[in-house]
Amino acid sequence: MGIAIVAALPREIVGLVGGTKPDREPLRRGVHLYRLPGATVVAAGMGGARVTLAVEAALRWAPVEMLLSAGLAGACSAEVRPGDVVEARTVVDARTGERYAANGGCTRGATLVTSEAIAGVREKARLAASYDADLVDMEAATVARLAMARGLAFRAIKGVSDAHDFEMESMSRFADRHGHFRTGAFALHTAVRPWRWGSAVRLGRNSNRALSRMHERLREVLKDAG
Repeated sequence: MGIAIVAALPREIVGLVGGTKPDREPLRRGVHLYRLPGATVVAAGMGGARVTLAVEAALRWAPVEMLLSAGLAGACSAEVRPGDVVEARTVVDARTGERYAANGGCTRGATLVTSEAIAGVREKARLAASYDADLVDMEAATVARLAMARGLAFRAIKGVSDAHDFEMESMSRFADRHGHFRTGAFALHTAVRPWRWGSAVRLGRNSNRALSRMHERLREVLKDAG
């Protein structure tokens, strides 16, 4: 089965693609596309517009039977912990209320809600109350919609970067116009605010652990598909 693994940020897939080099032509448009045996792995930035570019690039470069939304997500429930890897059973578009079923075969998977911006504590609580959300991201609903429109299978596997009570809202200011996270600007902003050092270290540690575990899960998916 040809699988396209679609993430937002290159750092979310670097541990999966190893030393593979991205294709040059998509890279000119800010699309990091890697070709692995049986899979295309792609990241083009955060949000619906950028993930649409990622999916379109993946579909141009290789036959695809499944779109798999991967990457980091925030917890909306206390039952979901930072560092966990969670597969969604249902994806909800918070903008339209549309629901999409995932094809992962899990009967007790999570509800993942896609928001238009990085969700802070208040927004996470609202999504939990409105949609019984377990997780929130910015891309999965777009991937699900594109999969449905093209008659492709769809899955969503996410690593959990932050807890339901971890404040993320101010992180939105560090996204550039291509949907990429400006790590240097965030580091400089944090460096002169010592009271935020602990939170930043915790976020980084949890994100790295979640990504490592997510990559293990994705390798299992590729192995089973191959």
